Amino acid sequence: MTHNTGAELIEQAKARVKQVAPADAISGRTDETVYLDVREPNEWNLGHVPGAIHIPRGMLESKVEELIPRDKRVVIYCASGNRSALAADTMQQMGYDDVCSMSAGFRGWADSGGQVES
Repeated sequence: MTHNTGAELIEQAKARVKQVAPADAISGRTDETVYLDVREPNEWNLGHVPGAIHIPRGMLESKVEELIPRDKRVVIYCASGNRSALAADTMQQMGYDDVCSMSAGFRGWADSGGQVES
C-alpha cells in the first residue's frame, strides 16, 4: 500500500476545493457569508476576521454542524491556507456545498488590508 505524505494530502485537498484569494474574500464579504477560522486558540487570540466563527481544525468534525448550517457560504481560513484546504475538503464530504479555502490564510487577509479583530 502506498502512503501519502502530509504535503501530498494538502495538495490533494487543494485540488478538490475552491480556493479564494484574500482580496476576493474581502471584497466579496456579505452578511450571508460565514468566515470560519480553523487555527489554534493562541493564533485566534492574536487576531482574526471580525465576526468569524472559531473552530480549531482538530475539533471541526465534532463542532461544525452545531454552529454552521449546511446551506451557508463558508470561507475557511488558517494561517497560510493548508489547514483551511483540509477543512474545506472535510466539510464538502460532510455535505457543505458552498465552502472555499482562503488561499493565503489570515496573513494574506491582513496583508490585503482586511479588518482584524483581537
